Order: sequence, then structure tokens, then C-alpha cells
Amino acid sequence: IITGGDDPMVKYRMEYLGIKHYYPKSPDKLVDYEDFKINAQLHDEQIVMMGDDVPDIPVMKAVGLATCPKNAMPDVKAVADYISPIEGGKGAVRDIIEMVMKAQNKWHDDQTQSV
Repeated sequence: IITGGDDPMVKYRMEYLGIKHYYPKSPDKLVDYEDFKINAQLHDEQIVMMGDDVPDIPVMKAVGLATCPKNAMPDVKAVADYISPIEGGKGAVRDIIEMVMKAQNKWHDDQTQSV
């Protein structure tokens, strides 16, 4: 998560979800993105990114799959590979995660399957 904000509830949520790579108050998202790639040992083509505002565009241009929610800024939509039909904060990230997992054959619709 690379964000310009620093909401304590977002930080709590990231910790709760076990998100290891969290960059709050990012003055330059592309710099933090490069740091993330090094720390996560990933390449651009392995990364999906969801952005919704102009500061996200440089990173969206770098990643393998750039996505945005339905209510993203027009300039962001112009560089997105995929625009979710769902608005930000209402399940757009889940939409992307589900699509990626299905593409990787990691999505299980069978709710009776034991873990």
C-alpha cells in the first residue's frame, strides 16, 4: 500500500491484514514503488496496481497491470488497463483480487471445501 495519507485506521487495517509493505505519507509514489519492488523481490510485470488519482499515474505506467475503480479521475482511467465497475471504497480492490485469483486458477467457488 502506497498512499499520500496517514490515517491511523488504515495503518491498523494494514497491520490486521498482515500487509508488510505499507508506505504512508508518500511524497513520491514511484520512489516508494521502486523500494517495494526491491524488498518484495518482484518485477514490474508481476505487479497489479490500483490507482484513483493523478499521483498514482507514474506507478500505473510502470506496473504489469494498471487498474482503477469506477470513480477514478479521468486521467487515471486513461492509463488504466482495467476499470472496475465498482467504486473505490465499495469493493473495487476485491474485484481486482478476485479476477487475478481466477486468472491464476486460485479462486475457489466451492464454499463446502475444507481448509
